This record gives sequence, structure tokens and C-alpha cells, in this order.
Amino acid sequence: MLIFGTRRTAQQLAVLMLTCPQGHPAAHTVTRLVTRFTLFFVPLFRVRTRHVVQCTLCGMSGQVSTERAEELVTQAAST
Repeated sequence: MLIFGTRRTAQQLAVLMLTCPQGHPAAHTVTRLVTRFTLFFVPLFRVRTRHVVQCTLCGMSGQVSTERAEELVTQAAST
């Protein structure tokens, strides 16, 4: 019997002030979501990587490209 599946981990990269699509100026988190294939609960290889920006006021979130996520992280580090 083989036990396999996937496991997702989230890593918060930055927090910065932005205006969400609903017009709220609030803090937003930039998060990296990594999904890995696991065998016997041991992560073997990365299946998918996504970056998400989420408004902390209203909870609205959206997926962004890797390049845009890197821009937001450098913008947060410079302020």
C-alpha cells in the first residue's frame, strides 16, 4: 500500500500598503503558495508555485505573476 498526495505550504513574503480593487487603502500581504507531491508524508518535488496578494481589510485576494510578486517584495523592502 502506497500513501501519496500533495501538501501546500504558505510563506508570507511581505506586507505593504496598497489600494484594493474595492477602493480600500489597506495593508496587503504577498504570499507564496507551494504545492509539493508527497510519498509517505515526505515531500519529494514541487508541483506548483503561486503568488497571491490579499487585502487584510476586506479579505479580497488575487493571484499575481512571479515578476509582479518580486516587484511588490522589493517595494515593501525599500519603504
